[in-house]
Amino acid sequence: MCRVNKNYLIRINLLAIILLGGLGLLNPVFALTFPLPKTGDIVGEIQTTTVRKGESLGEIGRRFDIGVYEMIEANPNLDPWLPTPGAIVVIPTQFILPPVPKTGMVLNLAEMRLYYFHPDKPMVTTHPLGIGKKGWFTPLGKTVITGKKKDPAWYPPESIRQEHIAKGDVLPLVVAGGTPENPLGRYAFYLDSKGLAAKGAFLIHGTNRPAGVGVRTTHGCIRLFPEDVEALFNIVPIGTPVRIIHEPYKVGWRDNHLFLEAHQPLTEPQYAGSDSLVRLTKIIESAIAGSHLVNWTSAKMTAKSAHGYPVRID
Repeated sequence: MCRVNKNYLIRINLLAIILLGGLGLLNPVFALTFPLPKTGDIVGEIQTTTVRKGESLGEIGRRFDIGVYEMIEANPNLDPWLPTPGAIVVIPTQFILPPVPKTGMVLNLAEMRLYYFHPDKPMVTTHPLGIGKKGWFTPLGKTVITGKKKDPAWYPPESIRQEHIAKGDVLPLVVAGGTPENPLGRYAFYLDSKGLAAKGAFLIHGTNRPAGVGVRTTHGCIRLFPEDVEALFNIVPIGTPVRIIHEPYKVGWRDNHLFLEAHQPLTEPQYAGSDSLVRLTKIIESAIAGSHLVNWTSAKMTAKSAHGYPVRID
């Protein structure tokens, strides 16, 4: 049984709108689209639900557009694959906006989440991501969407073909678009890879394996749930700027109170120290500018636990 709150009711209303949109009666609306706050940096509300028999945290998360690892962070005491039926599950559908300009797409690898700031209205849409696995990390930097395509064909790079051959799986030179075997799914955005130190084409795309969203499973590209990439495909134009960051700590304000959202950083050496307490202290001190009292014990506990949702630290 779900705890009914305003955000939950909004989701129900939005779902109805999405269904009507599919019939051509309304424009599509996103389940995790929020108005930008007039003051502060926080959108959404935390929800709870209960485990149904036989479902995993990943399956629960998808109902709320939350990735696997986000669900694990928020529910560290539950078995991710076989949580106890009837157990209370935290749904981390509250977010501190990334600490970068609110324009275009912002992808934060540390939280495995995309934010799209609508150019024509003060709204933000957010979706979970699948990102590069260790050894195939997703590059950081600024880029731009150079193209987009429905039913893209997949041309496996030679490195990936060799990886599969070593496992006894020979990939074809091309996998036709729109087929169940195509790992790009039904929709793809093509990015300018020059500023990203990426090897070859770099994409934001759908998937034929939704369980890989919200975890590190790709060869560097960005993977979205099929329903999420389709929704974005319909509204995000070519030329949209994209910024890829790695920020495990986000600090933000709501109602004149200070909040911290902490995530576990990625494990590669280049991210070492991004979750240090020294760095956290500097981020908080910059946010308060000496004019606000901080509960430093709470801040350190929140950083250490890294539950992935905003926690008040004043």
